[in-house]
Amino acid sequence: MNMKDSYFNDKWVTREDHIRQIRVLLDEFPVVAVLGARQVGKTTLARQLAEAEDEGATWFDLEDPADLARLEDPGLALRELRGLVVLDEVHRLPDVFPLLRVLADRPGTPARFLVLGSASTQLLRQTSETLAGRLAFHQLSGFGVDEVADLERLWLRGGFPRSCLAASEDASVRWRKNFIDTFLSRNVPDFGSAIPTTMLRRFWTMVAHWHGQVWNGAEFGRAFGVSHTTVRRYLDLLSSLFVVRQLPPWFENISKRQVRSPKVYVADPGILHALLGLRSREDVLSHPKVGASWEGFVLGQIMHLMRASQEQCYHWSTHSGAALDLLVTGGSRRYGFEVKRAEAPRLTPSMRSAMETLKLDSLDIVHAGAKRYSLAPGIRALPASKLRYSGKITE
Repeated sequence: MNMKDSYFNDKWVTREDHIRQIRVLLDEFPVVAVLGARQVGKTTLARQLAEAEDEGATWFDLEDPADLARLEDPGLALRELRGLVVLDEVHRLPDVFPLLRVLADRPGTPARFLVLGSASTQLLRQTSETLAGRLAFHQLSGFGVDEVADLERLWLRGGFPRSCLAASEDASVRWRKNFIDTFLSRNVPDFGSAIPTTMLRRFWTMVAHWHGQVWNGAEFGRAFGVSHTTVRRYLDLLSSLFVVRQLPPWFENISKRQVRSPKVYVADPGILHALLGLRSREDVLSHPKVGASWEGFVLGQIMHLMRASQEQCYHWSTHSGAALDLLVTGGSRRYGFEVKRAEAPRLTPSMRSAMETLKLDSLDIVHAGAKRYSLAPGIRALPASKLRYSGKITE
């Protein structure tokens, strides 16, 4: 058994909620895919699950040539296995998915398969038909406020475990710079991208400077001397690899003209700060993007805490100036969120407009202060420090 990330043995944060959710899925589905960015902790999480298995687990690391050789004939290697079988970096062996369908349909389900991947669309494309009805997905992001108590540390360093848990600020910065270099030079080409590394680095850095704004493909295209469809392909690639977040627009039939382009964010605040060349707390606090950085961080935490899927999360804005940072839908309910890098935010006409126009069930203004208070019926100011896991934002 070849398991990576032994670095974390002594100081890993056990991610009990993720473990609990994955165990539920493994009880209900023969195949479970855990998806997330490189180095976000998928292997370590799977190792924790495997170590708790009464029947033990069989592990295949598909970045290991020896394990790839063992799977030269996947049917021969997998058919007789029992218990939990883990396939790490499964995108390296796409031909295994039709076989997993056959193995998943055996009476009694003698084996359950946990597959780990670093690209969303890659796995979705390979499995959408092959394993329909047999496969469940679980997305793993970086650490959240329910796992790391130091909110400012989490914001400044980001949620990647090696960055967040580094022994010093300098060590954290070094890890993030190395992650960016390795991701662009080795990980992205692994998924078949032919985009030159220098071009993609420039693009990712420009997204960092655009962080928190509405996407403008024409402007990006002019900056790179390519078409707007080409830069959109760059954006979609980085989004599918979980390092950029696109927040789609919400629009409906109202009298106001609404924005119909997504807002874009670098998914991890620590990586954002590294792309912007910010090494310290003072660098971040004095940078013009400090408010946007805080906004992206808090929005990510809200979505994580609410267990909201991408299909439930939107931004909303009109050409007349009304806007809402985050709209989370759940059935017939609508929850609104505004993020303010301030200690005592006040009610604004834009907030009232969002509350009334979108018919929100509630509107929370998440801020950097310490006090929670009501601003109007259904509208409250909530300190970011009060964000805790309970399946919803704390009352």
